[in-house]
Amino acid sequence: MTAGIFDKQRDPRRVRELAAAIKSVVTRPWKIMEICGGQTHAILHYGLDQLLPPEVELIHGPGCPVCVTSLEAIDSALQIAGQPGVIFTSFGDMLRVPGSRQDLFSARAAGADVRVVTSPLDAVSIAQQNPDKQVVFFAIGFETTVPVIAASILHAQRNQVSNFSILPANVLVPPAMHAILSSPDNQVNAFLAAGHVCAIMGYWEYEPIAQAYNCPIAVTGFEPADLLEGILLVLRQLESGTASVVNAYGRAVIREGNQSAQQMISQVFQAVDRNWRGIGTIPLSGLGLRPEYSNFNSFERFKLEPLAVAESPLCIAGQVLRGNAKPTDCPAFARECTPQTPLGAPMVSAEGACAAYHRYHKAVA
Repeated sequence: MTAGIFDKQRDPRRVRELAAAIKSVVTRPWKIMEICGGQTHAILHYGLDQLLPPEVELIHGPGCPVCVTSLEAIDSALQIAGQPGVIFTSFGDMLRVPGSRQDLFSARAAGADVRVVTSPLDAVSIAQQNPDKQVVFFAIGFETTVPVIAASILHAQRNQVSNFSILPANVLVPPAMHAILSSPDNQVNAFLAAGHVCAIMGYWEYEPIAQAYNCPIAVTGFEPADLLEGILLVLRQLESGTASVVNAYGRAVIREGNQSAQQMISQVFQAVDRNWRGIGTIPLSGLGLRPEYSNFNSFERFKLEPLAVAESPLCIAGQVLRGNAKPTDCPAFARECTPQTPLGAPMVSAEGACAAYHRYHKAVA
């Protein structure tokens, strides 16, 4: 059944039909931002941007969780990982993301015990197996990763695993959309919302955004027909002067989302201000542990002081993440900045826009 769904969403005839429908609808220029880096990679991988009429421009947004993790958070991770008696665990993408002086991969090469895990529950198991060590999990990501992080904390609490903590750095999508749309230099006319985030959170949070900014939003999946259908749906609204949230990913998303997951998130976490790499602080755009779970907060456990650090002057990742520049606008792209020698996180992450342009031969815009 799953293969059948993918076959349908990748059917060349269906893709051509949607592309033709898009061309028939458009009468003026529009800019549409895909929120998720996974969408960006799918668009470039399948060449969907080449199927669109010249009036439609796709803008790559801040929906790569690795890319928006702040430089301060990376440096805090390095500070913790370098301490004796610490096992620092993380998703694999984070190891190559540069801090102000080095990355976690370099720290591991220098002797720090940095381990890649596929789930924070794996980190809890490591803590149980190493009771004489402090085990820290780097809690990054959008709403998709938060339920299992919350579950790991509840699991550690139930099993009295006192040597496990997290470095909280999770971020939320709706506040970032507010920040983009309210910016004086905003260029976005419509959004493609990420289907996997909405599978957890639903899309009810997006409805006030569409109304407040007169900005159509379509929830999409990651296959060619998914994305083109979402583009078509928002274009129809833009051309008619309407704005609402439409769900083009009904096979995986409902308006209310996964309420059990949402309840687990709200039990463990609360909204806090968060600094986004290259963007700055967005109010209430992150998740921090509630006071009753503060003993799992590695910032408090290791008595970390706030850090003040600066990005590479050559890197324009902030402009790329805000949708105000393309990766190829960066003078360092594919020169000083490559996947092997990244200056910014968008060139490192599997979901980063710069990595997508580099991988899919987009050196010429």
